[in-house]
Order: sequence, then C-alpha cells, then structure tokens
Amino acid sequence: MARRTPGAGCVQTLAALSIAAPVLVMVAALGTRVGAWPVEIGYDLLTMQVGWWLAFAGAAAALGALVLSFGRFRKSGLLAIAALLVAGATLGGFIWQKARLSAGPVENVSTDLAEVPGFGDLGDERGGQGPGPAVGAEACPGALPVMRQIAPTAAIYAIEQAGFTLRGAGVARADGSQEGFWFGFDHDAVIRIRPGRTDIRVAARDHRPHGGEACRMATAISETLRAAG
Repeated sequence: MARRTPGAGCVQTLAALSIAAPVLVMVAALGTRVGAWPVEIGYDLLTMQVGWWLAFAGAAAALGALVLSFGRFRKSGLLAIAALLVAGATLGGFIWQKARLSAGPVENVSTDLAEVPGFGDLGDERGGQGPGPAVGAEACPGALPVMRQIAPTAAIYAIEQAGFTLRGAGVARADGSQEGFWFGFDHDAVIRIRPGRTDIRVAARDHRPHGGEACRMATAISETLRAAG
C-alpha cells in the first residue's frame, strides 16, 4: 500500500496556503455584496490589509512548495507550479492595484471648477460624503466641457453609455448612478446643460481612491457628448 511521504503533505499544505489570498478576496467581496459585513470590513480590512499580507505569505509558500517538490517532481511538481502561478498572479495583482489606486486623481472630477455642478436630488443619497474638492482638466485631461447647449436626449444617452443608471433628466440636466461590481462602490454623474456650454461632474460617494474611475467616466461622457455633433 502506497504511503504519502511527509514531503508531499508539506507541498500540499503550502499549495493550499498559496491560494489563501485570492480565496479571502472572493469571500470578502461576496460577503460585502450580500450585506454580511460592511465595506470597512470586507474591503478596507480583509482585502486591502489582510489579503495584502496573505499575498506575500502565499508567494513564499508557493516557492517553498516548489523547492520541496524537486525530489518528487513527478508527483508534486505540477501542483507546486500551479501554486506558484496563482500566488505570483495574486501578488502581482495586488501590487498593480496598489499602484493604480495611488496614481489616480481625486475621485471628484468636474469640467467647471468655478461653479461646480451640484448633484441635486442625489445629494441626499450622498449624505455629504465623498472625496475632497473637485479637480478638473489639469488632473484629468479628458474632462472637457462641451461648448454648446446639448439636447437632453444626448445627455441621457451619454449617461447610459458610460454605464450609469439614469436617475433623473430634464431640459437643464441629467444625472445617474453607477454601482461597482465587486464591493458596490457608488459613483454619481451629472450633466448640466446651459446655453452655450454643457458641463460634467463625476464623483465617488466614498473617500477611497479608485484608481481614477471618476476621471475615466467623466472622460467617456465628455467624448460621447462632443461626438454627438
């Protein structure tokens, strides 16, 4: 009867540890989405703190599994290589995400900094929360106003094309909200329509960095409006 050697058991244990970080992130995201715990637990603590350190521990465990598998590579080598690939991708993803979050502009972008568009009825849902003061084209080059009065239907189209759910529309404005997929982070957008000029504002509802999501959304809306003709 074949016996499992102690080395093989260590490889399996280390391989299991190497996938702890991605499993934790999935559980944290799922729990946040279903309301099992607040985003402060699921994202701030479990993902960005515990998951970050587990990613390093997982990479070290995968390297250990690979070293231990050298003597029995035919039995444990593939498992060790798979663990190393998963752990490496996880750690690389965390490093990339951390860099992306730190490099993005403030999640409050407006094409008019002299008279920043308000969120109207959405202001009640925002509850006065959100990132710091708005930034404009210097921080987000694509956040450009449209130097004409656009049609309300064009504003509605631009809001929806950028992935927002329309929340209100009229002759002078259109606004919408978008909920993030993983942790449910909300962004709001408003298009303010005036004679000779149309302005855009996109802002997150929370204070966290999101890697320039507001800038990308504002840019997408601006490009759609300017291409409308």
